Amino acid sequence: MISYKKSKIILKKSIIKIGEEFIKTNKCLNRVTSENIYVHSYYPSGNNAAFDGYALKSIDTNKLNKKLYQKFQIIGSIAAGNKPIKKKIKKFQTVEIMTGALIPKSFDTIIPIEQINFHPNKKNPNYILINKKIPKFEHVRFKGSDYKKGDLLISKGTILQPNHILALKTLGIKKIKVKKKPNILFFSTGNEITNKDKILDWEVRNSNCHYINSLNENFLFNFKDGGILRDNQSNLFRSYINKMLISKIDMIITSGAVSAGKFDFVPSVVNKFRLSNHFKGVAIRPGKPILFAKIRGKSKAIFGLPGNPISSAACFRFFVYPYLRNLLGIKEEISFKAILKNEFRKKKDFTRFVKSKLSTTNNGKLEVQILKGQESFRIKSFIQSNIWVMLPSGKEKFKKGEIVDCFFPNQSNKFFS
Repeated sequence: MISYKKSKIILKKSIIKIGEEFIKTNKCLNRVTSENIYVHSYYPSGNNAAFDGYALKSIDTNKLNKKLYQKFQIIGSIAAGNKPIKKKIKKFQTVEIMTGALIPKSFDTIIPIEQINFHPNKKNPNYILINKKIPKFEHVRFKGSDYKKGDLLISKGTILQPNHILALKTLGIKKIKVKKKPNILFFSTGNEITNKDKILDWEVRNSNCHYINSLNENFLFNFKDGGILRDNQSNLFRSYINKMLISKIDMIITSGAVSAGKFDFVPSVVNKFRLSNHFKGVAIRPGKPILFAKIRGKSKAIFGLPGNPISSAACFRFFVYPYLRNLLGIKEEISFKAILKNEFRKKKDFTRFVKSKLSTTNNGKLEVQILKGQESFRIKSFIQSNIWVMLPSGKEKFKKGEIVDCFFPNQSNKFFS
């Protein structure tokens, strides 16, 4: 049995190749960029108005003051989307302009509509009246002030979110190169596992399959359900691994049959293949029997998760998902911190993943309570939880008030990475 830290090192070394593809930007949610994305044009594309108002030349206002009004002739109106006026602008002329409209080159400042006095009146405006000096570039959005052509927009290895899609579409980027989603073939194992609605006392519903399948949007993979492998089907499992080696499947994940019992066939079958990196058993709870193997000379990997629901969920979150991130070129996930609300004890040499409840105090501090019912078969506390707390090895007692590491259960800590 190895430490959690050692298992992470093995996973980092066990890279399998994931391909790339071009996709439309409106279809890229939760995909991972495989190259840097650069801006193709200036944004804004030209100097434009930040407010509805009137554009004029600031130099025409230099001598104005409270005692000296000047009439500015209104010579037109420009709406957003209109071509800018190209005619020569005379002294003391102005043009009505709407938010977002391009500012004609002869003008260099904007007066908001709320500050305008009209002449002869608002219903029949031929002129605006100005009695103060207006500085240059008031309420002007400058060309390229947000992005210049060639600027870096999105870095390689970014999980794309709705805000990225908004930027890509705003800037006219139609297609981008992303990593393909890894293809995962999943098997539940055991004579007790069933897909029936009504079960006998000795049967167990096939929940792990549905849980992991439900994660495939947030966790960046394609899921294929391989069905249930029974206790006497070790040879069938071996044949599935052989088929994986010549297929588009990148990874096989099993749930159950990974411990040391009479019918736990997954480790013995996996060990019959030539492996380049491998571990079986990690000093963690829940999920101690977890298995990982990379096939030597192939871009194929196998995870054997424990069968208990919470062990399976924890091992996917803290082993399979970090492995997927690494394959896709995403930076290593970092925890966010919270204050522990209650004391907790564990075995010193084990890393613990504990079901917990995150909350916020009135003064904005994050607090987390470790829930009762941490056994790997208990789903009530998993339902009540909204966060995983990871307690590292090397320490036995965690006191109230300590700072602990937190991870979202059903998505990455991407907002903290």
